[in-house]
Amino acid sequence: MIADLYGESLAGGTRGSSHHLDDTVLVHVMRRGRWRFVRPRDGGEASVPAGQFIVRHNGPPVRFEMEPRTTASVLILPASLLGPRIGDRPVVGPADSAEARLLTAYTKVVESTLDDLTPAGAQAARNCLVELVKGVLTRGFDDKEPRLAPALAQAAKELVDSRLADPDLSPSALARELNVSVRTLHRAFAAADETVSAYVRRRRLEHARLELASPGGRPSVSELAAHWRFADSSHFIRAFKKQYGQTPTQFVRSNTRDGARLER
Repeated sequence: MIADLYGESLAGGTRGSSHHLDDTVLVHVMRRGRWRFVRPRDGGEASVPAGQFIVRHNGPPVRFEMEPRTTASVLILPASLLGPRIGDRPVVGPADSAEARLLTAYTKVVESTLDDLTPAGAQAARNCLVELVKGVLTRGFDDKEPRLAPALAQAAKELVDSRLADPDLSPSALARELNVSVRTLHRAFAAADETVSAYVRRRRLEHARLELASPGGRPSVSELAAHWRFADSSHFIRAFKKQYGQTPTQFVRSNTRDGARLER
């Protein structure tokens, strides 16, 4: 099960092995607020704030309480495949680790395609989620597991989109951030028929095009080229024309009356 949770204020408990969630592992990725878990049996406690995750086995009963307006993403998976890795003790860690970002990115992919998956596809998606949770628990990534390629590509794209104007953005920098080799990163993008560099260039051109289409206060071509990390204005103009079939100036003229004011 995949769910987004919002709680104005909530306190309660689970019944452990007698509950319908028996034989499951729950992953909570905290977005806002704090979720506190207490095991009455031994007094064990885990307090998980925003920016962290907790992976726990639905074993002994647990009491929990949430701060007002807490939000989290929750993933429920079969314990038969994950329980031995955590036992009765929850695992808490940073939600911005490379492995946790991969899990979050792939969870979004599954959510967006679940209604269209065949039973075999749904089973494969579940298996991939299990493998990614294993990676979160061990802080490792199996770069020979082909089912993980979509998750890796999605995580890399989200990282690219958050750093488009970064002059140091490169395949090697992305690979370091995601804790994989450059070769593994390129293989993940190859499955989508687009290279890492091509994706970065396309997204930068899309943002430049949006700036050109905005009314008033448009930057010049040279300003756009510098901001979106093209070598020079000529390089930017050639890339823009290849992508959209028009030069930046032609694009502005076709969308506005004062496009001639755009400086080269």
